[in-house]
Amino acid sequence: MQVTESSVVIEDVKATAKRIFSQVAAELAQVELEFERQARSNVQVIAYLADYLRESGGKRVRPALTILSNYAVGGDGSRYNSIRMATVMEFLHTATLVHDDIIDSADTRRNRPTVNALCGNETAVLMGDWLYMSAFETSLAERSLPILDILTSVTRKMTEGELLQLTTLGHSDITEPHYLDIIQRKTAFLFSACCEVGAILGGANESEQNALRDYGMNLGMAFQLTDDLLDFTSTDDTLGKGAGVDLLGGKVTLPLIYLMASEPSARDMVQTVMTSGSYANVPRRQLHDAVERVGALDRSRLRADEFARAAQSTLDALPDSEFRSSLAAIPSYVIDRDR
Repeated sequence: MQVTESSVVIEDVKATAKRIFSQVAAELAQVELEFERQARSNVQVIAYLADYLRESGGKRVRPALTILSNYAVGGDGSRYNSIRMATVMEFLHTATLVHDDIIDSADTRRNRPTVNALCGNETAVLMGDWLYMSAFETSLAERSLPILDILTSVTRKMTEGELLQLTTLGHSDITEPHYLDIIQRKTAFLFSACCEVGAILGGANESEQNALRDYGMNLGMAFQLTDDLLDFTSTDDTLGKGAGVDLLGGKVTLPLIYLMASEPSARDMVQTVMTSGSYANVPRRQLHDAVERVGALDRSRLRADEFARAAQSTLDALPDSEFRSSLAAIPSYVIDRDR
């Protein structure tokens, strides 16, 4: 059997993920139980949808970051308060996904129907709101003003990011700084909050807390940049949702920003897809070939790599440990998903 470079990368990515997540597998199992406990409700539709969303969960990257950050500063990530706050982070993330799917009119996520596809937008909006409020109610038990400040700030930033993105939908003149600002608010601030909360729970000193906050911010940027690249390079089956849907929904991402900067005439192609909401007149393959031809995909990967390296460099402030090593491996795992 012929072994290609891409197949080796895929195996490396899988092996890295397995190693990282197996290190906190017992704690993540407790997060699943806590998610189920926090999601209980005597309102039948809430109980059903909360369980549906829990079963639709991904790798639980955000809870894992909270727990690993706790351990990395010498704390005990298996303590109940760590598990509880890791679950709060997953609640916040799940709430944003539910609301994002409404805004994007998405029908599938992780190869399953979205809440809005199952029950309609009205129910989905309220379910997202319930998840947000449940997260804050649970976090109050920690009796920590610094943690509450972080959670309120990140929720505001995520909402601002969504609103900023709405103002750019259908516009092909978005700049790289504007795009980066949006993804920082929508994605990176939550990654940063997960790591900083984990650090606080682990008893971190100021330099360790700041380092993990910055680590999460840079990791979140690398993560979202890679997600946007995957929208170009992957299939529906690989993504677990529609591929190429960002542009159909009016979202211009970094590869297209670089393409239009290199070839201003490409703006017409991009605008045509957004206006029509389909690839009928401008095939997706044509756009993919164009961004590859001008090196826009490689430039976008380079930006993701820069943020990944910045994330790794912040960890110098932490003591050597297996948990610091796992945190250092996550940025490479994140960006290698697109390789």
